[in-house]
Amino acid sequence: MRLLTNATEEQQRRAISQMTPESMLAFDADFENWAHRNQLPPSSEGWRTWLMLAGRGFGKTRAGAEWIFKLATGRPKLRIALVGGTIAEARSIMVEGVSGLLTIGRRNRRRLRWEPSLGVIKWPNGSEARLFSGDNADGLRGPEHDFAWCDELAKWRQVEEAWMNLQFGLRRGQRPRALVTTTPRPLPLLRRMEEDPVTITTRGRTRDNINLDQQVIDVLTATYGNSRIGRQELDGEMLDDVEGSLWPRELIERARCSPLVAGFDRIVVAVDPPAGAGETSDACGIVVAASKDGKLYMLEDASVRGLSPEGWARRVAAVAERWEANLVVAEANNGGAMVASVLVAAGVQLNVRLVHALRGKSARAEPIALKFESGRAFFAGHFPELEAELGGMIAGGGYDGPGRSPDRADAMVWAMTVLSETRSGVPRVRRL
Repeated sequence: MRLLTNATEEQQRRAISQMTPESMLAFDADFENWAHRNQLPPSSEGWRTWLMLAGRGFGKTRAGAEWIFKLATGRPKLRIALVGGTIAEARSIMVEGVSGLLTIGRRNRRRLRWEPSLGVIKWPNGSEARLFSGDNADGLRGPEHDFAWCDELAKWRQVEEAWMNLQFGLRRGQRPRALVTTTPRPLPLLRRMEEDPVTITTRGRTRDNINLDQQVIDVLTATYGNSRIGRQELDGEMLDDVEGSLWPRELIERARCSPLVAGFDRIVVAVDPPAGAGETSDACGIVVAASKDGKLYMLEDASVRGLSPEGWARRVAAVAERWEANLVVAEANNGGAMVASVLVAAGVQLNVRLVHALRGKSARAEPIALKFESGRAFFAGHFPELEAELGGMIAGGGYDGPGRSPDRADAMVWAMTVLSETRSGVPRVRRL
């Protein structure tokens, strides 16, 4: 059936018209008929790691699920590790997702037994795949596997330890191998992996996926195509840090912790309003940060683009109410006062503090970067667009990141600057 790919349209029509319903379903389920060449396993021998570095939407999950399904279906009693960023992500994306193993099984009319309470998926021939988390490296200590599929490795919180433990356990069978599907980030592990002679690297861009709506691709490309985040998230490039970056990738990864939802001393929503409105304007930076036991935490990036002042101000009100924030901080220039008026109209009883920028963005950011460096500030989760802006902020001034201005980053800096002030040093706040 793979021959139809190179056939003329008339030959394809004739062949499909002669198919029975059963053969047509089989043709549709055969991934090799539709896959991009970089979604298919390497044909060469001797590799141990297949590293798929690709942009979002390329089809990494589908490729991983198809590879695992074919291996487990074709060989009995295999033991396979499915490692996601968290157990929840491994379950929702790798197993139950629209391109996950259960979907692939149904498409191939194969009944798989999924035991979510145990985190195990079983094939009728005795092969089974078990879920693991890149946030819990010790969970991979001990079990032996024939194969492994590691999804979004660049997001794993304990990436070095988890990969090491997986390698020690990847020793079952005659030729144990692992597939890593991830959007690239400049991690030392990914650099070493690429340089390893037993690694085969394939790449892909978002636009390579013929199943994506062209309009979606056009919008993403128009918005991010010429930026560093676009090159990373859409084109799958592994970029080096900007020289002199206040937040190099190593610092961001070192300062990452699990998401937090409660137990904070103070919660602040900070707003960096755009100069205009519409799709061509800068984003309105809206972030949530909190303090707890003397440390600072970045909690949510709720930034928006293209809304009117009333629209983004209502967004601020909704975020503040959802997090039960103690304070809203808004930069007074470019319409920050709009936040206060909309909050009043919405009946939200919150403190609002208008701040004025007396120094440049990078100068304001340097003390906050130092807090991350010294282990007093953390990213409670992953914030790709914010992190890309932070990586573009340069010590001593300057910006070399996505967009014209680091709106998300500036909002985070305002939030953490206010949270860093002592109670006695906080200027008087007007209560609405």
